[in-house]
Amino acid sequence: MSFLSRLFGTQADPRDELRPLWFRVIEISRLPEYYAKSGVADSVDGRFDMVVNVLATAILRMEKSRALKGKTALITELFVEDMDGQLRESGVGDMVVGKHMGKLMSALGGRIGALRTAFGGGDMEELAQVLERNVHWREDGGDPASLAARLHALHQDLASRSDEDVLAGRIAR
Repeated sequence: MSFLSRLFGTQADPRDELRPLWFRVIEISRLPEYYAKSGVADSVDGRFDMVVNVLATAILRMEKSRALKGKTALITELFVEDMDGQLRESGVGDMVVGKHMGKLMSALGGRIGALRTAFGGGDMEELAQVLERNVHWREDGGDPASLAARLHALHQDLASRSDEDVLAGRIAR
């Protein structure tokens, strides 16, 4: 879809189909148990970590579907759009937004790769180690094994859902 088509509204935004899933990713990443029970820091960094963890898990599910695989770029665009807005709202200027976005995209790509390996092997200890290295924890400590169990449950839930349910955000209910 071209910029002009979007600007003048001559075509529907193809990302609209992914918005229910994106909104559900955000909803899931804000669940209190990640912070209260698993010890993820309830901070900007900790919340970003959870958005990336949940989104990466959803993208990995999408990659397993012929129908959804090509749509992973669209949900990634929603992530970029949201993070760009968050950065600007927090006062990051135009001159450095691109640099910050590069770091955020790198974090998402790295997490997808790390979770792909950990989920692929089915090793909960490996998943906990990935999370221990890649999550901001509360000052009084976190529980990577607890977070691994929660993300593994989300991964299994996503695997059990139809493509239509995934797109509609009917996951982890």
